[in-house]
Amino acid sequence: MARHAIEVSEKAGVRYLHFSSAWVQGAMRIQRPNALELPYTREMMAGLLLREAPWPRSALLVGLGAGSLAKFIYHQLPATRVTVVEIDPQVEIVARAHFRLPDDPRRLHVVIADGADYMLQGDSRYDCILVDGFDGQARAGALDTLPFYQACRARLSETGLLAVNLLGRERGFAASSERIGKAFDGRSLVFPSCDSGNTIAFATAGDAVDVAGSELVSRADAWRAASGLDLLPTVARLRLASRLPHGRLLL
Repeated sequence: MARHAIEVSEKAGVRYLHFSSAWVQGAMRIQRPNALELPYTREMMAGLLLREAPWPRSALLVGLGAGSLAKFIYHQLPATRVTVVEIDPQVEIVARAHFRLPDDPRRLHVVIADGADYMLQGDSRYDCILVDGFDGQARAGALDTLPFYQACRARLSETGLLAVNLLGRERGFAASSERIGKAFDGRSLVFPSCDSGNTIAFATAGDAVDVAGSELVSRADAWRAASGLDLLPTVARLRLASRLPHGRLLL
């Protein structure tokens, strides 16, 4: 993806990251710098409802942005090692200077590389892969192809989950979800869209996910109490959209 001008703005106590446009690439509430400000980032952490602790032990993030997901995992999951792949070195500089990205390479390692190349060329496995990479025109490019999703599958551990941010109101959303489903032999689930229009898809090729709706609520309550992460709206949307057959989330 081409590099682009990076802009930082602030409004009503929230700092925003932009790539040459009004489209927000990341946000941080200044009084709560380690919280997940944007709804879709909270939804990307819904894997915490699908697997039992201690999970994940390792996480790979494709796309750094303002560092929100990296910071949340770093601060709330201290046993998790985080690797972030970011194509633009300027994004890392801005995340450290303006969005309080921690400097602790033992637990939070930033690799400047093309995310698709990194995924296709390596062999390390991860419990959690979070894909949130776009250019200034909201294009995912090589990060939204069948070979990329197949490479993600190959890089997941037995308890591994893939979470992909899909811009649900953009053209090509259905094709993206189909590619993910094909790469994972149908073991994928597209969550109902957030209020922002972002849609998160989850997929796995390892251990089955089979969680009762009541257990999803219990886990969401526990995470809200422990970290402030509120995934109860996610569970409510899953129920309303009939994504819990027989009262269970299956994947």
